[in-house]
Amino acid sequence: MRAPLRKPRSKFVSCGKNSNPSRKGGFKMAEPLLNLEPVDKVEILTLMDNYTDVLLPGSDIVQRPPLAVGGQIPTTTVVAEHGLSLLVTVHKGDLSHTVLLDTGWTAMGVIHNMNVLGIDPEKIETIVLSHGHMDHTGTLVPILERISHPVDVVLHPHALLSPRYLQIQDGAKLLFPKTLADNALRSKGAELVWSEKPTPVADSMVGVTGQVERVTGFEKGLPNAMMEKDGKVVPDPILDDQAMVIHLKDKGLVVVAGCSHAGIINTLLYARKITGIQRIYAVFGGFHLSGAVFEPIIEDTLRELKQMDPAVLVPMHCTGWKALHRFEEEFPQSFVLNSVGTKFTLTS
Repeated sequence: MRAPLRKPRSKFVSCGKNSNPSRKGGFKMAEPLLNLEPVDKVEILTLMDNYTDVLLPGSDIVQRPPLAVGGQIPTTTVVAEHGLSLLVTVHKGDLSHTVLLDTGWTAMGVIHNMNVLGIDPEKIETIVLSHGHMDHTGTLVPILERISHPVDVVLHPHALLSPRYLQIQDGAKLLFPKTLADNALRSKGAELVWSEKPTPVADSMVGVTGQVERVTGFEKGLPNAMMEKDGKVVPDPILDDQAMVIHLKDKGLVVVAGCSHAGIINTLLYARKITGIQRIYAVFGGFHLSGAVFEPIIEDTLRELKQMDPAVLVPMHCTGWKALHRFEEEFPQSFVLNSVGTKFTLTS
């Protein structure tokens, strides 16, 4: 049974004292800010990612889209792009909620993949935006246009910032396209929920981290990201970067990131802090380790992640080719290569 739609609470939620210390280099645990309801099952369907491969094998937790239906190979298939969109469904008893994290880049990509995979947009109750960049927000309006009921769109206020730039070596500015405007989103049925602070959604079966605290020495964000403030171009720390977190009963935290501009290790440490739950069971999403600027911190990331020892590790999107191969080498039992159309099912 799908629970009735319910407005998320944009405030801190306390769940009592927790004196467990965090791991070395992390946070001193205080009163948790998110009281997550433990869930029995988490399903994560990849609507968009940078990679597609119709021949990848599945497993007990990994379901790949079929190559053929009824003995016939179809004339169309899912497409990939430099973007991310994940449809997350959580179950507790006979209740379930469906939350969409991000919407990819192009106006057609996610919509096309929804059609191929047989996904009805009407099932989406809440949309969470990991941050405001175009490869995570580009299809938001077309998706909203296909949903007849009001939809909570959870985002940090800085996701609406514009103009934002990438400043390259010769001083030129590469302008990010503006894909978000609050009035336009509201006109399409979006109810904006601001998430600077940890925010529960889906009857507290899913949490949104809000602005991630940054404590590691090596995760320094996107160095050439700039924005305009008071008529001046200044560094853009991408404070809107956030992730989703779920408590899988008897297993631990399932963390679903977008781009991890705050750093994937910072994100995982912060997920521990705000929930009071130390065990990181599964990690999904973009780790932003691609390219010459970020490849030098791949080994630092591996070292820290090994101490957390997730049972399921699914780097996506902006993680990068070199980092993906290192994760596969160092986490042979937990690493899964993602592909568009792949569905992950985690049970308690």
